[in-house]
Amino acid sequence: MAVTFYDLSSDAGLKKLDEYLLSRSYITGYQASKDDLTVYSAVPKKSLDSYVNVSRWYKHIDALLRISGVSGEGSGVTVEGNAPASDVATPPAADTKTEEEKAAAEERAAAAKKSAKKKESGKSSVLLDVKPWDDETDMVKLEEAVRSVHQEGLLWGASKLVPVGYGIKKMTIMMTIVDDLVSVDDLIEDHLTAEPINEYVQSCDIVAFNKI
Repeated sequence: MAVTFYDLSSDAGLKKLDEYLLSRSYITGYQASKDDLTVYSAVPKKSLDSYVNVSRWYKHIDALLRISGVSGEGSGVTVEGNAPASDVATPPAADTKTEEEKAAAEERAAAAKKSAKKKESGKSSVLLDVKPWDDETDMVKLEEAVRSVHQEGLLWGASKLVPVGYGIKKMTIMMTIVDDLVSVDDLIEDHLTAEPINEYVQSCDIVAFNKI
């Protein structure tokens, strides 16, 4: 059965949520999920110091959204505007959100959806062979040039130099990519073998490509 929360813009609603989170780290289950995002987007952007458990949970979800995103499915949660009389002794509070608070809540909801979508995208581990022009190519500068390429969804990993003969060494380098954001072919053609990096790089080949 889905968990239901009422009128989280009111003190009564936040008190109920605070009591609920007293013995829980997340809204449902044992990891952050879309249920947490649903409630997170409904909590007003104001001081939560009076609600210790809500404040702890809110800061944790906020940090996850900024660092890694939230991808768990959850088991279902509902947030409604007004609580039944049996749940709240006092009449439901009127919607006292300011326009600024409403805009902030919508912005958080949009960020939560975007973060969850990105998190669902697949990732791949790619090993590249990067070859210099000759034995006089400065391999330190070659590596610096390669790592100077930055784009969303691209993370460079370990590298090493491998002798190929006649005093020439190539560089092998690992990278992790988000499949929906990075095209390896475009990365090689438009960046790694294009100016100014092609001053050091003669060619670049994919050695291994594995889904994570």
